[in-house]
Amino acid sequence: MQIQVQSIHFDADVKLIRFIEEKLSKLTTFHDRIISGQVFLRLDKSDVNENKIAEIKLSVPGKELFASKQCRTFEEATDTAVEALRRQIGKHKEK
Repeated sequence: MQIQVQSIHFDADVKLIRFIEEKLSKLTTFHDRIISGQVFLRLDKSDVNENKIAEIKLSVPGKELFASKQCRTFEEATDTAVEALRRQIGKHKEK
């Protein structure tokens, strides 16, 4: 699976990118034909603490799955988005 990480208006460090790639690669245990994944990391301009947004788009044969989560840290947002995608993969495979 190809994984592309884009950080919008900031530079993501290597540790964060590795964390994201590791989490996404675990999704292949639920669906072995995932083609690619795109991750967009953004900072929301609001004053609240939960201003980090992770948007993940997965391409699987016949469908594109998408999850967007806003949390306190990028790691937490990635975790919850990957969990949402895992549930979507399960529903997609049932069909």
